[in-house]
Amino acid sequence: QVQLVESGGGLVQAGGSLTLSCAASGSDKSINAKAWYRQRPGKPREWVAHIDIGGTANYADSVKGRFTVSRDNAKNTVSLQMDNLKPEDTAVYYCNAGLYFNGHYNSGNYWGQGTQVTVSS
Repeated sequence: QVQLVESGGGLVQAGGSLTLSCAASGSDKSINAKAWYRQRPGKPREWVAHIDIGGTANYADSVKGRFTVSRDNAKNTVSLQMDNLKPEDTAVYYCNAGLYFNGHYNSGNYWGQGTQVTVSS
């Protein structure tokens, strides 16, 4: 079992920055990557970025060049640095532990509780 706890959300003006953190505990041998998802108001949850255990990261086109995902394997944490934030980035952001295989990220059943990010214009 894996437990995930996000932190770092808040209110920021457009063009500003925020860093989200996800602290993981527990283990599951089927997990080799972690991801960030978000759910914007009235929209389904969407994948934002993921990073595998080796540090290779992939990003959704909507955040590429503005968001950076990183991990600290020793501390078992994953971070999402968000720069040049836009009002459309307003969402609840979730951490997920899953499997990256053959070029695809498969979300696992492990989710954090979510953290709210609000970007004002």
